[in-house]
Amino acid sequence: MTQYPGLFSTAIAFLLVIGPLIFLHELGHYLVGRWFGVRADAFSIGFGREIFGITDRRGTRWKFGWLPLGGYVRFAGDMNPASQPSAEWLALPAEERNQTFQSKSVWQRAAIVAAGPIANFLIALVILGGFAVAHGEPRTPAVVDQVVAQSAADRAGLRAGDRVLSVNGRAVDTFGDLARYVVARPDEQVSLDVAREGATLNLPLAIGARIERDRFGNEYRLGVLGVRSAQPVIVPVSLIEAPVVAFRQTGAILRMMVDGLGQIITGRRPVSEMGGPLKIAQISGEQMAGGLTAFVGFIAIISINLGFINLLPVPMLDGGHLFFYALEAIRRRPVEARVQEWAYRSGLLVLLSLMLLVTFNDLSSFGLWRGLAGLIG
Repeated sequence: MTQYPGLFSTAIAFLLVIGPLIFLHELGHYLVGRWFGVRADAFSIGFGREIFGITDRRGTRWKFGWLPLGGYVRFAGDMNPASQPSAEWLALPAEERNQTFQSKSVWQRAAIVAAGPIANFLIALVILGGFAVAHGEPRTPAVVDQVVAQSAADRAGLRAGDRVLSVNGRAVDTFGDLARYVVARPDEQVSLDVAREGATLNLPLAIGARIERDRFGNEYRLGVLGVRSAQPVIVPVSLIEAPVVAFRQTGAILRMMVDGLGQIITGRRPVSEMGGPLKIAQISGEQMAGGLTAFVGFIAIISINLGFINLLPVPMLDGGHLFFYALEAIRRRPVEARVQEWAYRSGLLVLLSLMLLVTFNDLSSFGLWRGLAGLIG
């Protein structure tokens, strides 16, 4: 019988996932800011009213907010959303002004902002590199050993012994590469380049679909090809090779995220698949119930997610700031404060709308709306 995680253990798992990742993300901003001589007024884990905090000898207030869905570092002189010089900033003494965020060059400000997402990627690299050293790297060749009768592969004419070279022009090195591409594209039409008996064939193929349920009852609609590989090949990974393997695996996960976002934008995937904090909390509890390896692996994936999302060029996110710094570097002057102010207001509206959407999706996945409909009916 499946043991479902309780509400308390789910909450603890969520905090163990999101808390350290937020802290290390903000610590990236903080440390690079310190490196460039910028004073931090506040370092917060969570938003809203402070529930606990201490002030260090440098004057930085380290605190916890009641809403643990993010965090921030407020640097000295950060008096407006665009972090641009203001009359208040110009009135500061020169020595104090030199310790503010606005006093730094555009590349230094960009480095401070980029340090948060980079910290998230470094966390994932450490975890994935450790897994590679401990368990090796799957390197099973993308060679078909068996074809399931009446499957998508069978209908397309794939045969045992075929070596898949690419899917829709994307190179395939291992069976894992093929599986990752197919699983995310149920019912899509693709084109396979296949090596067979010294010749290269191009086979049109309609990926099949199946519904899978995990032990917690969650349903997933996945693409299926209908081929099986030969005996799995696991290659040992040394400490020297680990960073390269981790970088490659992080890149593969990032590519899946970009593909998924593209599928949602183009309508090939429903918006209802987007999850938010409640869904992350649910999966955190499930992964913790699955053991330490599954839980730590999930932390790596969420860390990559946080880094990726924060780099999107949306005002209010790190990527939005970096976009304006890039424009500033090209134009040799900052974007006008009024333009940035309106952009950040629009970005805040987009983020709030997205938060409402994913929360609605999360509650839908928990069956809340069906339950309410049943009560009304």
